[in-house]
Amino acid sequence: QVQPVESGGGLVQAGGSLRLSCAASGRTFSSYGIGWFRQAPGKEREFVASINGGGGLKRYTDSVKGRFTISRDNAKNTVSLQMDSLKPEDTAVYYCATDPSGIGGSRYVRYESWGQGTQVTVSV
Repeated sequence: QVQPVESGGGLVQAGGSLRLSCAASGRTFSSYGIGWFRQAPGKEREFVASINGGGGLKRYTDSVKGRFTISRDNAKNTVSLQMDSLKPEDTAVYYCATDPSGIGGSRYVRYESWGQGTQVTVSV
């Protein structure tokens, strides 16, 4: 089992960019799918993006397609989420999570371990 840790959140103006990172220890990191989820105040946690273990399969929720890019570097045990053209509605706590099946995807129950989250705030 690997434990993910998020970093890179912050405050940015609308239209700006942020890059989130998810780091995890363990020699089997490349076998895990990684997902990014977010939760805004008063709302349920929602899927943002995922990447499979090999990095060849990426998925995005419709609202971030064309603005967010997920990638991974298995040599460094990290997954990044590049967020461009940010909007106020992107404001949330962002979590990364590990999927031991290696697939990723939007199904919340697939994920085994969750990070503590990192706050992203987009001002108007």
